[in-house]
Amino acid sequence: MKPINISRNIISLSDFKNRASKMLNEVQSSHRPIVITQNGKAAAVLLAPADFDALTERARFIDAVEAGLADVQEGRVLADEELGLDL
Repeated sequence: MKPINISRNIISLSDFKNRASKMLNEVQSSHRPIVITQNGKAAAVLLAPADFDALTERARFIDAVEAGLADVQEGRVLADEELGLDL
């Protein structure tokens, strides 16, 4: 996912409604998220499905690593011998 281009990728809800098809195509091709505002405040972020999948996959990976590190810190580990591994 590429960074937001302030001049092109922050639009009002009414602009999005008027150009929804074009905006969807742009998100797909540019891989830049679009921030949709309502009453002058950010209300939603539009992402291409592949970018959303990559973002959530990365978050799940980071969560798993953090959980593993917490297990190590709390002593919730098994020795190789306990697993029956011949290393």
